Amino acid sequence: MRPPPYERDFFNNPITHDKYDAVLFDLDGVLTATAKVHAACWKKMFEEYLQKRAAKEGTPFQPFEIATDYRLYVDGKLRYDGVRDFLRSRGIELPEGTPDDPPKTETVCGLGNRKNEMVNEVIESVGVEGYAGTIALARQIRNEGIKIAVVTSSRNCDAVLKAAKIGDLFQVKVDGNAIAQQHLPL
Repeated sequence: MRPPPYERDFFNNPITHDKYDAVLFDLDGVLTATAKVHAACWKKMFEEYLQKRAAKEGTPFQPFEIATDYRLYVDGKLRYDGVRDFLRSRGIELPEGTPDDPPKTETVCGLGNRKNEMVNEVIESVGVEGYAGTIALARQIRNEGIKIAVVTSSRNCDAVLKAAKIGDLFQVKVDGNAIAQQHLPL
């Protein structure tokens, strides 16, 4: 039985110094299992907001569903875009606010900041699971003398790498903070 095409390509074209100067790794879902942390925090944040709003307006509460809402409106998007898109799907419009809004503020940015606060609490208290196979590959590539970098839109990159105990593995990090500071396109 022949291996799938992606395996044939990998084994026929190994990552070697004569072919590659550097290898880039994504963070969420590639190096670390933070996707489930993000999904759980989105659910908690949105449900707290939606319950409060339903009680205030006297309308039925409709929960945030990871299988549908998260995948359709939030996953893979920048934080504030995810907030805005999910709320729009429910017919809710909030003021945009600013990135400095406190996490309790009822704005797009405030809700996004609340979710980020929740993620950081989980990272600090529970830690982050790293994917052993990917981390071993990154170490092997680095030991071959090839530069490795982590590239992510997450502004929590340093905290996640530290919690996964791989903070010193990558020579270069391009994260959401660098993207914002250098006005890089996504």
